[in-house]
Amino acid sequence: MVYSAGIMTCPACGSEAPDTARFCPTCGGAIDLEASPTIDAELNPRKPSPSPSGRRSSFSGYEARYVPGTTLADRYRIVSPLGKGGMGEVYRAEDLKLGQTVALKFLPSSLAQTGESLERFTREVRLARQVSHPSVCRVFDIGEIMETTPAGKPITHTFLTMEFVDGEDLGSLLRRIGRLPTDKALEIARQICAGLAAAHEHGIIHRDLKPANVMLDGRGRVRITDFGLAGLAAEIDGDDAHAGTPAYMSPEQFEGKGVTTKSDIYSVGLVLYEIFTGKRPFSAASSEEMARLRDKSAPPSPSEFVKDLDPLIERVILRCLEKDPSKRPASALQIAAALPGGDPLAAALAAGETPSPEMVAASGISEGLRPAMAWGLLAAVVLSASAAILLGSRTMLYSLVPLETPPDALALRAQDILKNLGYSEPPVDTAVGLYENSDFLNYIEEHDNSKTRWDNLENGAFLFWYRSSLQPLAGRDVFSRSQVFESVWTDDPPLNLSGMTLVQLTPSGRLSQFVVVPPQVEESIGASSSPDWTPLFSAAGLDPSKWTPVPPMWTPPVYSDARAAWRGMLAGRPLIPMRIEAAAYRGKPVYFELIGPWTQPERMQPSQLSGGIRVGLTIFIILLVSMLGFGAMVAWRNLRLGRGDRRGAFRLAAFVFVAWGFAWLSGAHHVATYADSCSSSSFSFGQLPGPVSSGFYT
Repeated sequence: MVYSAGIMTCPACGSEAPDTARFCPTCGGAIDLEASPTIDAELNPRKPSPSPSGRRSSFSGYEARYVPGTTLADRYRIVSPLGKGGMGEVYRAEDLKLGQTVALKFLPSSLAQTGESLERFTREVRLARQVSHPSVCRVFDIGEIMETTPAGKPITHTFLTMEFVDGEDLGSLLRRIGRLPTDKALEIARQICAGLAAAHEHGIIHRDLKPANVMLDGRGRVRITDFGLAGLAAEIDGDDAHAGTPAYMSPEQFEGKGVTTKSDIYSVGLVLYEIFTGKRPFSAASSEEMARLRDKSAPPSPSEFVKDLDPLIERVILRCLEKDPSKRPASALQIAAALPGGDPLAAALAAGETPSPEMVAASGISEGLRPAMAWGLLAAVVLSASAAILLGSRTMLYSLVPLETPPDALALRAQDILKNLGYSEPPVDTAVGLYENSDFLNYIEEHDNSKTRWDNLENGAFLFWYRSSLQPLAGRDVFSRSQVFESVWTDDPPLNLSGMTLVQLTPSGRLSQFVVVPPQVEESIGASSSPDWTPLFSAAGLDPSKWTPVPPMWTPPVYSDARAAWRGMLAGRPLIPMRIEAAAYRGKPVYFELIGPWTQPERMQPSQLSGGIRVGLTIFIILLVSMLGFGAMVAWRNLRLGRGDRRGAFRLAAFVFVAWGFAWLSGAHHVATYADSCSSSSFSFGQLPGPVSSGFYT
């Protein structure tokens, strides 16, 4: 809670003046700051009592505990008393360590030693410090001082330090001038709603929102104060739900029912009623009568007191005062947006805050582009989309390569090839996939400058692969080259178990690579039969007579006892030299691969990166680290300033986590195995190592 210095009276003419004024604005006479009492009607002023020093220690009609000049905790020097109420006594003080003016709030002596009051005092600090908003009072810390009573008994006084607001509370302002001008009332109403919304975002319900707990500084800016009765929504129940000021309590608070943010919305309606009309909607002599009025009668229309009141303002106020909480506005931000000229989004941005998604949604449509600009942008989007569709046949790789055979048919084709080569044992597990052969495409781009270089791409642009095994296929690389959750690939798990197979086909179903792991243990050793390579050529759609036998150069990835190699050219690309490497074990083929100039020997030493690639990688790493570091600094700064939307960030993170989990569950290849691998998730057809549609080749 923040207290202002209030209003002083001139000893010469009796006119009111701010307590910080040294001269009367009416007569010009000097004002004795230590002797002039403060006017505060809400604190039941009584005649000041003289202090032991002979000077009056009262500034607002009550005897203050500490006189100006007193130093507390070797840090805070009392400047003047500010006010006293049922739940605290407040002083203006100087922080001698930081050189700043603060407000000190002490518990009354009658409550200072009760555990419940100390707990409420501590809770006020704990909750108020969670909310960082320009329209909410800043609470700094809690402290204690030890004193000795005249009887020699030690006593502990607990106090909290908070922001000092040089102004007055809204309640005293309304008593002095009545209702506020409409434009000023709207400004104050929006600030109250913004501050209350900030508390609600942290799950905090104020429960004691009233004009006396709304401070206005010298520039008319709002500070919501006094979180002594506030609590977390999930913790308020039972008898605790009755706490509050009866004149500003909601019907459900009187009945002890569930207290929610809608209870604060009702209190907002009461405050708005008072600042726009200068009247309270309900008047009663007791809390019981007030509860009966809340339950049995409706508040009079504000227009009965202010004839020219904007009907929109009246509707907003009456909607806040609905008996049924479900009929009240959904949030404080919705109230601000519903008021005439309301733009809570602009107010948040002007305050240097990051608007929450709720604020953006509640802000409504208040601004927009000029019609000419909007139509121009729409036309640009339509033209761009149309151009992308029309040029797709010339730019998108998938449109240049026929993909007419569905994946199920290609998988059956791979199984037929295995059976024709003598491998007919049913597998325990299989996996399939499709990838873009970037090595082939890069070679064509670098070595072929003809206009027809992107014709006849079906022999190498895309490759379909089929894996089978007599054991579950449990991939070992969670972060595989395809997807984070797709860990089965052409080489993962490695082909190191007997009976594992790999068949790679072109989109038209022609064989490009064939690997079968032979048995690790031979049951009998006999003479090996001569392998027949013709079925392999037939599966690849090649004529053996047009391929010249040459000495083998590429060693097979599996054990074999017979090898062969041929050299020739593909029908669609007669200028590119090709090789075929094959191997067999005990007369059955175990290896076949169509090798072009673009084929990389993956089992040899890694190739050295070129200078251009090294420079590019270095720049990429520097930019990545810089962006991460800068982003972390901005995030940390926003968190310190209370601008970060933690709630929205948590929702986004939760959504991404759930989305990835769903993708893994629906697209993974799950197997029941205790293999020492990360996950047995594999293929979801259509997820490629690189987006096919992003390949532009012109």
